Amino acid sequence: MADSGVPPLPSTPPARTPLFRAEQFVWLTARVLEQRLFAYHFLHGCPEAVDTALDAYRNEDGGYGHALEPDLRGPVSQPLHIARALRVLDAVGRCGGQRVERVCRYLTSVSTPDGALPAVHPGQRGYPTAPFLTVVDNPPSELLSTGPVVGLLHRNEVWHAWLFRATDYCWQAVESLEKSHPYEVQAAVAFLDAAPDRPRAEAAADRLGRLVREQRLAALDPDRPDAFPVAAGYAPGEHHFPHDFARSPDSLARAWFTDDEMARSLDHLAARQQEDGGWPVTWRQWAPAPTLEARPLVTIEALRTLRAYGRFVG
Repeated sequence: MADSGVPPLPSTPPARTPLFRAEQFVWLTARVLEQRLFAYHFLHGCPEAVDTALDAYRNEDGGYGHALEPDLRGPVSQPLHIARALRVLDAVGRCGGQRVERVCRYLTSVSTPDGALPAVHPGQRGYPTAPFLTVVDNPPSELLSTGPVVGLLHRNEVWHAWLFRATDYCWQAVESLEKSHPYEVQAAVAFLDAAPDRPRAEAAADRLGRLVREQRLAALDPDRPDAFPVAAGYAPGEHHFPHDFARSPDSLARAWFTDDEMARSLDHLAARQQEDGGWPVTWRQWAPAPTLEARPLVTIEALRTLRAYGRFVG
């Protein structure tokens, strides 16, 4: 057979490691922001590229919109978009400066009368929104939206007038919890892991951990999920596991679980990687685009959690 002069195609490395499989999934499905975030965390990508991609979601009011949080569609700024933006900035070491000052001015402008944040600001009305995120005219303060934002700002030693009342709100909300649900507990942990008053945070986390176990909010045995109730309003089978509360060994929530419970939880997380290389969305799916956009976020978070605990990802 004559030589065509075309070099042979390079052999494709076998898709063996979780990281290799996840990388193919990210290049196939993710938005530019998550592609660059994946590259930053796992492929020695630069923070500037992540920063540039995140800027596409920023609005003139200092907030973020444009479905940065996939379950809130449309251009308007929202507190839940801010929480996701701050997580990105924190991850790449850029959560500070004038940009965060503008963020805090936006937070001041949308705060409730007690100085905290609603889950959804009424400006969302008229845009597609997940049915589990209700748009009302005078929304109440929510730990769900306030806790992660306050925690991330404290974690990065940001000081702004908005933080004083918002921090007080978080303390009051966390320390008065009697009945909760997993996403609210995750928000409380995000606050407590970064709260400046460490002894108070440790005491509050200890109490919260007892509540989680008493109310069976964490599925401690992945092989018996039906033994643990699904919270009201959650999707069927939407369980939360120890790793969902303690994303890293440094979290105060790590003390809530035994070594064996955490090991089983991490085994379960590793086994959840799907054939296409991504991890599944477990919450209620309401439209194709939000699910597609959320899966790379879930995938990056799964890999980071496994790596934080010393599990091999590739």
